[in-house]
Formats: sequence, structure tokens, C-alpha cells
Amino acid sequence: MNNGPGLFSDIGKTARDVLTRDYISDQKFSVSAASDTGVVLTSTAVKKGGLLNGDVGAQYKYKNTLIDVKFDTESNIATTLTFSDIIPSTKTVVACKLPDYNSGKLEVQYFHRHATFTSAVALNKEKPAVDLSATLGAPTFAFGAEACYETPSGKLTKYTAGLSVTRPDSCASVLLGDKGDSIKASYVHHLDQVKKSAVIGEISRKFSTNENTFTVGGVYSVDNLTVLKAKLNNHGKLFALLQHEVVPKSLLTIASEFDTKALDITPKLGLSLVLKP
Repeated sequence: MNNGPGLFSDIGKTARDVLTRDYISDQKFSVSAASDTGVVLTSTAVKKGGLLNGDVGAQYKYKNTLIDVKFDTESNIATTLTFSDIIPSTKTVVACKLPDYNSGKLEVQYFHRHATFTSAVALNKEKPAVDLSATLGAPTFAFGAEACYETPSGKLTKYTAGLSVTRPDSCASVLLGDKGDSIKASYVHHLDQVKKSAVIGEISRKFSTNENTFTVGGVYSVDNLTVLKAKLNNHGKLFALLQHEVVPKSLLTIASEFDTKALDITPKLGLSLVLKP
């Protein structure tokens, strides 16, 4: 499944990961443990503002089936079942969140050497919707589109198009979204062969409001255990984080957000500790 162009959601993913992943502004603690039977239990607590939320999850893989169940402090039960290769080169995902019976979703992904297709159906009685996406190309070049069709109104509520070009040391992508009202272009250049250090530039424009956002950022691998990341946009928002692998697979992350145009405002600080077996 990995020899084709990837899913449409993978277009621009490298840039999104560098600019958004692990930038936190709250406090998070997570610990996981694995049993001899293969069940992985994870308990997570998150403090955001004055509120404390948590969840307990269990994950189990049996042959080509992955079962993921999560209970949270708001009495919700989220269940995701993933089936690989029920039909060759496909992946099927069934998800629901109780007690909201309208949150169910069925998604089928098909992978081909030169194309990928996804079809997702929202199991909502009031507003059933169908999401479709297709991507053509190869691992080095891909273009595609996605759309959402609401059956009650008979209208397309979302459509997006994009393309990406990937080279051994760089990756560029362009996404036209919001029904053609916005465009986002990004470029990532890797600084080492293992792709742990990189610089990135991203520009986005909202045509209806003439709003432009330009962001530059980077990630630098200090050593095999420590990573530094930072980004700055034209609105004066500066973000920085340090991530250290305290023990194998367990990460300590410290992140902060500054408003360079309002230095009298107290910076936001985020802290995360994730312990895995």
C-alpha cells in the first residue's frame, strides 16, 4: 500500500507536521502499558485552563484487524475498528462515538500503484453525507481532489484540490480549499539524509477577506534524543518547543507561544509527558 501516491490527506502533510505537531499550550500526561496478550492500555490526563479532562483507551491488533476503544471523563465511548485487506489493497475503518448515535462513520480506502481512492459515509440520520477523494500519480508527484456531498440538500458542501512534488531532500505542495476561496502553498527542505532537520516556508491566502498569512519555521535534531522546533508568522506569533526522549519511546515536550507585538502579555506554556513501554 505504500508504493502509490498516498491519500489525498497526505498532500501537504510533511509541512503540517513540522508546523503544527507537538505545539501544545496545555498540560498533558499520558502513560501506556502493554500486556502479554497484545492489549495496549493508555491513560491520558489533560489540563487546559482550569479544566481537567482524561480518558482511558485500549488497543488490540489481531491479524489484519485493529480495535481501538476509548472512554473519557465526559462519559463518551469512542470505538474504531480498522480492517486491512478485506479486499486486496483496501483498508476499511468503522468509527462511532456513544452516546451520540449519529457520529458513526464508515470509510473505505483503496490503494493502487498509481492512484488512491477513499469513500466515507457519515451514518447520520439527519444529515447523511458522503466524502469522496481521489489521488493520482506516484510517490514523487501526486495531484488529487476531495468533495463532500450532502444527500438531503443535494449540494457539495466542500471541495478541495491539491498537488505535491516530493524529492529526496525537499517537498512542495499547493492546496486550493474552502470551495476555491483559499489557497495554501508550502515548501519543506530537509537538511540531513535522515530527514530529522528541516526548514519550511508556508503562505496562505483567503480571497474573500484578502487575508494573507506567511509562516517560516524549522526543526533541528540536536542529537538522537533531542529535537528543537520553532515557527514565526507575519502576525507576530512566535512558537518554540523542545522535545526530549527521556527513555526509549517516552517523550517530554515543552512548548511556548509568544506574541512579539504584545510582549506585555504572559506567554503561553505547554508541557507534555508521554510514557510508552
